Amino acid sequence: MSATSAPFGLRPAYHPTGLDRAIALANGITSGYAYNLLKGQPVELSGGVLIRSDGTDSIQGAFAGVEFTDTTGRRRVSNYWPAGTTATNIVAYFYQDQQIVYEIQSDGPVSQTAIGSQFDITNPYAGSTTTGLSAATMSSSGTTSGNNQLRVIDIAPYPDNNWGDPYVIVRVQISQQQFTANVAAIA
Repeated sequence: MSATSAPFGLRPAYHPTGLDRAIALANGITSGYAYNLLKGQPVELSGGVLIRSDGTDSIQGAFAGVEFTDTTGRRRVSNYWPAGTTATNIVAYFYQDQQIVYEIQSDGPVSQTAIGSQFDITNPYAGSTTTGLSAATMSSSGTTSGNNQLRVIDIAPYPDNNWGDPYVIVRVQISQQQFTANVAAIA
């Protein structure tokens, strides 16, 4: 499994309280927004609406889907926001709780010494409009003293997913969250 590159973005694994619910944001995407927003893609808030994160900024969370009324009056529900869509009654769903533990695939080998270290997101715009899923990954180069977007807390407990494999699936929390004070990595 972790010998194959098959990224899926930020996928909620669990929350310490057992509640990993998406937030519904009314009018959460600007009608005509020019970029795809894919399920699992890192997002940030700007002017009260969601926008895609570029992989270097603080992030608000992970995109979870959208529902909207299209120009024909039909209500749509989708894993992703199609670039340039003109719509009304847009409800964007996203995960924002900093305590949520996500799974994400690394873009290269990561060792067990990465636990507690912080890493940035790579390929933040990658994904499929066929499935609506993000293909964002986590950088395999991190820091033990600075502040990056994600903090590794564990490895995902899947068969054939081992530390040091070419594409490790790790469990992370957002460490550079838009509305929370950032804490540096621990050594």
